[in-house]
Amino acid sequence: MRGWMTVGQMGLTRGAQTLPAPRKYPLELRERAVRMYRTAEPKPVIRRMAEELDVHHEALRNWIRQAEPDAGERDDLLTTTEKEELTALRKENAQLNRANEILKAASALFAQELDTTRRRY
Repeated sequence: MRGWMTVGQMGLTRGAQTLPAPRKYPLELRERAVRMYRTAEPKPVIRRMAEELDVHHEALRNWIRQAEPDAGERDDLLTTTEKEELTALRKENAQLNRANEILKAASALFAQELDTTRRRY
């Protein structure tokens, strides 16, 4: 049936908080890899450098790409701080929306009980 969720599905969408996945690579490795790439002349091939550091090449590419707005070199991407703030605001917005839905349902229930125009038997 469309619109209905099982108890298990509701547990996925509401209720218990989930923990973020543990980081695969330490922050020190990320910082060192980005620093190595940025200071190298000529710029190394990312795939080869990633093999030398024993990290996935797309992970290294993403670290390098994220370092640019963090250093103020790009205005078209969000900084790490802005991304964290946006995530927190989205989470808060979702919580407020859930609270509003609960309050709407409760007010409708109370209004129904207080409705004097309906006859009760």
